[in-house]
Amino acid sequence: MHFYGILLGLSSFLSIGVFHPIVIACEYRFSYRCWPVFLVAGLVLLGVSLYIANVILSAIIGVIGFSCLWSIIELFQQNRRVESGWFPANPKHHTGGGSRAEQ
Repeated sequence: MHFYGILLGLSSFLSIGVFHPIVIACEYRFSYRCWPVFLVAGLVLLGVSLYIANVILSAIIGVIGFSCLWSIIELFQQNRRVESGWFPANPKHHTGGGSRAEQ
């Protein structure tokens, strides 16, 4: 029996579960403007996954890389959730009135 599918599913599940609070914390502490960090990390991890000989490890690193890239979208959506009042705004970043993405 091969457990590759289960292992990849578990790694995807854990990656999503770990990145969700990371996105919330990053948006609160640094605002949505920290998105380039996620872009670089995602691209680096995807590049690294191309050179890993172990198929499972390569796939897991690829999943984490794409989770970093997906986090860019989530940062901007988290910004909208903060503006809607669903999450607390960091008073150091939120100047009030208008979209934070426009400021």
